[in-house]
Amino acid sequence: MDIKVTTLDGKASGKVSVSEAIFGLEPRADLLARMVRYQQAARRQGTHAVKNRSDIDRTGAKMYRQKGTGRARHSTSKAPQFRGGGRAFGPTPRDHSFRMPKKVRALALRHALSAKAAADSIVVIDEVKAKAPKTSELRGKLTKLGLADALVIGGAELDRNFALAARNIPHVDVLPVQGINVYDILRRDKLVLSKAAVEALEERFK
Repeated sequence: MDIKVTTLDGKASGKVSVSEAIFGLEPRADLLARMVRYQQAARRQGTHAVKNRSDIDRTGAKMYRQKGTGRARHSTSKAPQFRGGGRAFGPTPRDHSFRMPKKVRALALRHALSAKAAADSIVVIDEVKAKAPKTSELRGKLTKLGLADALVIGGAELDRNFALAARNIPHVDVLPVQGINVYDILRRDKLVLSKAAVEALEERFK
């Protein structure tokens, strides 16, 4: 399949041929959802923690004698039923990530690219470069191209001026091609690929 190539100034710059095996699949929602869950779980810090009864700085002595008071039997005021006591069954630091086969992750990325292609939400730009790190100038160009909410994928190395100009624009993310991922593709309306990114993706999935 062919995708039209444009410049940042909105001028036509030919076409690029892309593989049906990467951009022409029937998108699978279950696979995409599974991949997003995998990515979000890996991003969780897992540093949540509470104090259990062994962490409370109180005496461990019995509160009052066992019998004769007419009150319930208790041991220490560290117990979780008391105000200021330790918490029972609270969260502890742990790793929330889980494993997913490498081939499944690669397939999910291809389905995410195909989903954008099927929705006509892929824009190919000849070069992701800017002459100067001017946010207002780049915002104007992106607005003319209808890219108010977009993920921009450059080549192996991002152009410094473009990256600096884009980082202050809301709802516009810029990543090198090796950082492309399913979650960032799906969270933005448009996917903007440079010609170098398209070539890198074609080479990656050969």
